[in-house]
Amino acid sequence: MPSWLTDPIDTTAWMGTPGDSDALQMALRLGAAFLCGCVIAGIYWAVRPREQFMPTFPATLVLLAILCAMLPLVIGQNVAWAFGLVGALSIVRFRTVVEDTQDITFVIFAVLTGMAVGADQMTVAVVGMAVTGMAAFLFRPKGSNGPSFDRGAKLQIRLGAGRDPDVVFKDVFAQALRHVQLSAGATSKQGASIDLTYQVCLQPDFAPTDLINQLNLIEGVQSVELRQS
Repeated sequence: MPSWLTDPIDTTAWMGTPGDSDALQMALRLGAAFLCGCVIAGIYWAVRPREQFMPTFPATLVLLAILCAMLPLVIGQNVAWAFGLVGALSIVRFRTVVEDTQDITFVIFAVLTGMAVGADQMTVAVVGMAVTGMAAFLFRPKGSNGPSFDRGAKLQIRLGAGRDPDVVFKDVFAQALRHVQLSAGATSKQGASIDLTYQVCLQPDFAPTDLINQLNLIEGVQSVELRQS
């Protein structure tokens, strides 16, 4: 077996160690994290169906890799700093819901790769990107070329209180949908309105925008959101 496959990647000579690096070495280490993040973002772009693609997500993966590479540089060998940094980061609260579990795995992918680069574990970073990238390509979802609301969608409607949804939406639902099921309901605006969530399938010849426009014209409807499941 070739030696380059068995010998670990030693970057200490030109990147230094996480606890003892000058400005140039830190820049090289973060630059390596940037390149790794670009590779991860490229894998994400290649394996995700276009209708599920989030335009801002690749940039997020690149930034995550760089920021996580900074963690070992900030902490070094100082255990007290490590606990202090954990306490500081615990203040942050994330409100964005990641609906697809594969997006979560790419977040973890970027975090671990960035930390591996920052911790002087380039072998782990390179091998991890190769194996994870291969797995992502092998098990990438077979998506269609465009949104397929006729195969399933989530419809959220905010309706003024005191109105019967079954009566109000009956005609529009009968015309536009071949399947509709109420999956969730809640009050909002201190009881002045109700939020209803339906699992729906559109008629093949009915446009999603037409459904939204027709529902929006109904008296008492305050907002309509249609999202592919």
